[in-house]
Amino acid sequence: MRHYRKRVLITGGAGFIGSHLADRLIGAGHHVICADNFFTGARENIAHLLGNPFFEVLRHDVTFPLYVEVDEIYNLACPASPVHYQFDPVQTTKTSVAGAINMLGLAKRLRVPVLQASTSEVYGDPQIHPQTEEYWGNVNPIGPRACYDEGKRCAETLFFDYHRQHRVPIRVARIFNTYGPRMHPNDGRVVSNFIVQALAGEPITIYGDGSQTRSFCYVDDLVEGLIRFMEQPANEPGPLNIGNPAEFTIRELAEMTVRMTGSASSIEYRTLPQDDPKQRQPDIARMRALTGWAPTVPLEEGLARTIAHFRTRHFA
Repeated sequence: MRHYRKRVLITGGAGFIGSHLADRLIGAGHHVICADNFFTGARENIAHLLGNPFFEVLRHDVTFPLYVEVDEIYNLACPASPVHYQFDPVQTTKTSVAGAINMLGLAKRLRVPVLQASTSEVYGDPQIHPQTEEYWGNVNPIGPRACYDEGKRCAETLFFDYHRQHRVPIRVARIFNTYGPRMHPNDGRVVSNFIVQALAGEPITIYGDGSQTRSFCYVDDLVEGLIRFMEQPANEPGPLNIGNPAEFTIRELAEMTVRMTGSASSIEYRTLPQDDPKQRQPDIARMRALTGWAPTVPLEEGLARTIAHFRTRHFA
């Protein structure tokens, strides 16, 4: 039986997660259209795909409508680290909100499923632990992180309203901290920060006392989760948490990074930024029950792969 080659649109397809998703979908025999304005995406992330006849790149900003014919849409376009989303907070909010409207409009016209890459940041600085999808969150709507947190929350609102009002088949994935090869080296995220500082022999900077926790999901696990969610037959809209429930303190991550890089870096402590969450851990029971998905790559293994990538790409 002949394999059906789906045409899949990935907005933010040249980004860290988007490029790995493109790899997986092309590897599965599908045709990928990557739309990216290259604000945080990088051509080097997709350079290996440019000669593939089943891969296309469109330089496009999702705050403007896009007219293509596809079978599925993954809406990943948005700066996802504080350094980048606070650089132009108005544009960040527009990317989340206008981008959602444009991708939902496309999905409505084509009658195809659309997956929204939402975020654990919709929970803000959570007052329950671990975070379940029923929790409404504790978000400062006027703080310096609100452009991202509230932008993503509004995008979720739009997705569910299009689902109820126009019967658009949606999937809303709340993505928790993800790491791996192709992370932007200067994005300010804790894993890339620590690796770059350790490999450069610079002090490891921890904001706060290092007791705050995060749960780190390797990018291959995350991509597997996104694809399973998109393809599940129940047409479940979510929202579903996708992340690794294994919880580590920031200090533990710093010590592990120093040890695994063989660095002589010391650890320095700085003031904690405003509205920085103290705890972050996903409850993935709903995702596991719906799709059978659970992360398989432990932090030490994923960190070793990520360090190897940074050594060859940025410190060769």
